Amino acid sequence: MSFTTTLSYNDQSVLLVPGKMTFFDELYVDYKVETKNNSTRITMMIHPKQKVTLKKLTLERSCNFSPADRIFCNGFQSWSESREYRADERIQKLMSLAKSKLQYYGDTHFDFIKRDKGHFHSWTYGYVRKGKKIDFIGSLNERTAFTILQYDRNKNTVSIEKECESLEISHSFPILDIFIAEGQESWVFNEYFNAMDTPPIKAPKLTGWTSWYNYYTDISEEIILKNADAFVEKKAPIDIIQIDDGYQKYIGDWLQIKSSFPNGMQHVAQQIKSKGFKAGIWMAPFVCETASDIFKTKQHWLLKDKDGNPIKAGYTPLWGGWFYALNFYNKEVQDYLMGVFKIALEKWGYDLVKLDFLYAACIQPPPNKTRGQMMNDAMEFLRRTVGNKWILGCGVPLGAAFGKVDYCRIGADIHLKWEHNFLKFIGNRERVSTILALRSVLGRWQLNGRVFHNDPDVILLRDKNIKLTSTQQFTVLIINTLLGDLIFTSDYIAEYSEEQYAEFLNIYKWRNSEIKSVELVEFDLYLIRFRNDNMNWVCACNLTKKTRSVVIGKQTVKLEGFESMILSDKG
Repeated sequence: MSFTTTLSYNDQSVLLVPGKMTFFDELYVDYKVETKNNSTRITMMIHPKQKVTLKKLTLERSCNFSPADRIFCNGFQSWSESREYRADERIQKLMSLAKSKLQYYGDTHFDFIKRDKGHFHSWTYGYVRKGKKIDFIGSLNERTAFTILQYDRNKNTVSIEKECESLEISHSFPILDIFIAEGQESWVFNEYFNAMDTPPIKAPKLTGWTSWYNYYTDISEEIILKNADAFVEKKAPIDIIQIDDGYQKYIGDWLQIKSSFPNGMQHVAQQIKSKGFKAGIWMAPFVCETASDIFKTKQHWLLKDKDGNPIKAGYTPLWGGWFYALNFYNKEVQDYLMGVFKIALEKWGYDLVKLDFLYAACIQPPPNKTRGQMMNDAMEFLRRTVGNKWILGCGVPLGAAFGKVDYCRIGADIHLKWEHNFLKFIGNRERVSTILALRSVLGRWQLNGRVFHNDPDVILLRDKNIKLTSTQQFTVLIINTLLGDLIFTSDYIAEYSEEQYAEFLNIYKWRNSEIKSVELVEFDLYLIRFRNDNMNWVCACNLTKKTRSVVIGKQTVKLEGFESMILSDKG
């Protein structure tokens, strides 16, 4: 394995030799390569002799792609589309007209990413699938800088790049820790996460109800407790009731509660617990909306761009339009958030906090920080502040969440339809979309139970306020149940028919299955092989509207549009 390694700093670029300590006037570099157990670990430490400004670090090697090879591209954050791409595909670009509102949701604002035909990019880890084996590259340390892999099928190369542009350092800096292996998928991922050495997951798998995908921001104390009562009456074996966005007056003002919760959030938590459930609550700690008291009176809390202007982290009509990023390094911001968590978790008594839109913490780094450092510092702050209570991370670059959250969203928000056609048209890879969510759940399944419990988003089986067909609903249920450890619904289950409730109970039949493999047979046609109740099974999933056929063992199985089917696997 041979890399051409280039380090750019100040006004010069230098070539580095693997396995050697290289000296220059301004700095020296310790560049190590260690091979064992059929894998390679590459580390690099930069030791400046004076203050230097890093520009770029790139390791490039040849990668002979065949037409049949597929490249797995991990998206920038939780919602970003993450799946295997064929040679003739392209990663979708966000249209220019949408950049002002949506660029920070994903990686559109990173200018160094190559996006032309034949170019693919992946954050933190990625692989090339070559038949039954994968050629894998993964970062073991995103604490100092984000890692991006750029695959160039035109030149037959892959590069490892650290996102460290304009970083000023005057002390030793561990910029690189990379794991490389080629082999069977299960073995490679086991070796990767063993090398990462994240803390063991202590939180349990959960099933529960969340308010968002039925009521959205139009929630009340009555709605929350009515739904909790429905689970009690059905004797449904769920674990947690989570209150999502809509209880607070404005985004950012987490302790100012709407009049629709007349008895306060502590009372609601107590009522939920009295019914035998854990209680969860949603927050977006690093953003605020323009109507909030924070935005009106605490402008010095806002994250600023290089010209001193507050940074718009995104746009949503549900929050009155623009919302803004907070400067995590402002001590007043940290003190405020610590106070919020203390009240929500200790006084109110919530057991889980869903923390959303976390990418906003790392939009604009100061000269002495990378975005990766900012995100890591923010995640460590959240973990430390929340303590032993559970964190569900969302809207977060996944590498920064490894080992720091108990549960993590690994796909987009599902939609009440199969696809959001307008958001697809403009190239939004973080869009609300059922098909987009499922692709990422199928693509990131290997993370589940290794660095956190995967949250694949909700299952929905109701008839009202939804445009998913019953066939589509079952496909969402079975994929999420097999590949996730946090299974929510937003349905008012008192309105379930007997058939719908029986389908809901499929969660408990299949949820503890041991996943053997997830195979992309053709575009949007998957086979999930798993073991359950001492038997081998295969779930065939057709995510398209066309009738598809797939060979399982010695039989050919026909799947109607959007259909999923579980069969005995004797192959």
